Amino acid sequence: MTRVPTISVLVPVHNQEKYIGRCLRSLLSQNYPRDSFEIIVVDDGSHDRTAYALELFRDEIKLVRNDTNLGLPASLNRGIHAASAPFIVRVDSDDYVNANFLSILHLFLTSNLYMDAVACDYLLVNDREEVVARKSCIEEPIACGIMFRTEQLIDIGLYDESFLLHEDRDLRYRFLQKYDIHRLELPLYRYRRHENNITNNTEAMEHHMANLIQKHGEGAR
Repeated sequence: MTRVPTISVLVPVHNQEKYIGRCLRSLLSQNYPRDSFEIIVVDDGSHDRTAYALELFRDEIKLVRNDTNLGLPASLNRGIHAASAPFIVRVDSDDYVNANFLSILHLFLTSNLYMDAVACDYLLVNDREEVVARKSCIEEPIACGIMFRTEQLIDIGLYDESFLLHEDRDLRYRFLQKYDIHRLELPLYRYRRHENNITNNTEAMEHHMANLIQKHGEGAR
């Protein structure tokens, strides 16, 4: 009998042949029981060697492929719809995590049933994986390293697919209108900064920030 996973790990990827292996190896090295979590990789129309890199992990991942590039929020929604676990957490394809990442976040949520979601602190690392800084997930939030109850993400309507950037800010704003995100003061996530980060596109970031403010007001910044 196939065991139903407790956690769905969502990994969206687009042209990240250089980093996706490191990301997936960190997930496969978790001290959480392997048959209790699934790794859902959504390949958003990559045209580099990402497909080849993913083939190396074909027996360990649930792969969703977009024939064309649909954008990050649409890919995330496809991944959530493919998830079968009551808890879901996003890990970006150029990042990686501590071996205790899943076990501690899951323990925190299941031990505190009144909590809706929990985010862990993170270490900012450079392209050589050298630690640049430690960051608070509340003071400087990022899109990843937050474990949600899947039913609550569905309840708020998932990601708004019109936000090709700042999709996380929009989701967080809507989530916090009804639920809470609690902080776990452990840096279990490794957020990689490199020259190809999508957030380096200043013009696009400003465009989607303007759309975010138009939708939610200044409080969504």
